[in-house]
Amino acid sequence: MPNSSSISEFLLLPLADTRQLQLLHFWLLLGIYLAALLGNGLISTAVACDRRLHTPMYFFLLNLALLDLGCISTTLPKAMANALWDTRAITYTGCAAQLFFFLFFISAEFSLLTTMSYDRYVAICKPLHYGTLMDSRACATMAAAAWGAGVLNSLLHTASTFSLPLCQGNVVHQFFCEIPQILKLSCSDSNLREVVLLIFSCSLAFGCFVFIVVSYVQIFMAVLRMPSDQGRHKAFSTCLPHLSVVSLFVSTGIFANLKPPSLSSPFMDLLVSLLYSVVPPTLNPIIYSMRNREIKHSLRKVLQYALFQLP
Repeated sequence: MPNSSSISEFLLLPLADTRQLQLLHFWLLLGIYLAALLGNGLISTAVACDRRLHTPMYFFLLNLALLDLGCISTTLPKAMANALWDTRAITYTGCAAQLFFFLFFISAEFSLLTTMSYDRYVAICKPLHYGTLMDSRACATMAAAAWGAGVLNSLLHTASTFSLPLCQGNVVHQFFCEIPQILKLSCSDSNLREVVLLIFSCSLAFGCFVFIVVSYVQIFMAVLRMPSDQGRHKAFSTCLPHLSVVSLFVSTGIFANLKPPSLSSPFMDLLVSLLYSVVPPTLNPIIYSMRNREIKHSLRKVLQYALFQLP
């Protein structure tokens, strides 16, 4: 049987069996990808160009948009290329790089969402201390910590996964390289180290989830004690988009990893992977722009400026 030293490429799961469906999936994924690029690009541009949005909340939103851009750009371009050129191949190095960057962006995004929940907690529950606790230095440090946590987590998992001897072929039953599918190619009883790392990462992710839940319990208790309807509305308008993004991110991730074995099939695995790797980066800009007046106003200014500059 082949081992990891003899594997030069992996074969990914095709999106469809017929050429017509492959081309249909290519155009569908292209539309989704362009929508994600446009949405996150507009959010990033609006936050970067509008001085009124140079606040901690929008600074973290800018980082979230950049992470979403990186996340969806790690998986979809290769899937679209394979569908367009009717191929399944990805090089060994390309597979390792794809796994590393996908884990990096996913891990950093969840860390950033945790940081954003703390930002909302301080803004609503400790408003008098907000300027001190969330100054520019603290925000930059927390954002750097989120990105650094993503790098560390992805580096550990990628190094651990690709250090395993692979002796079960080179067919990855997924449209991109991910840890569970690579582990299926390893020799029996040789992946204990990666399983331990996965348990450790899941424990940290669960800790972040608990922190987010506790933060929002405190936030909602504080909001309900506000005397004015206008204050409650303003607080909810800044919290609900973030809570919606967290719910979308967590629910798709949980379903992907904890779905019943009876639902496991190549088609279902493909559908679930699209759900958690493609849907959040595409919908996040829509969620944030729907209920946020400042974002809407800045986006209108950006679009008006862009149209004015057209010849």
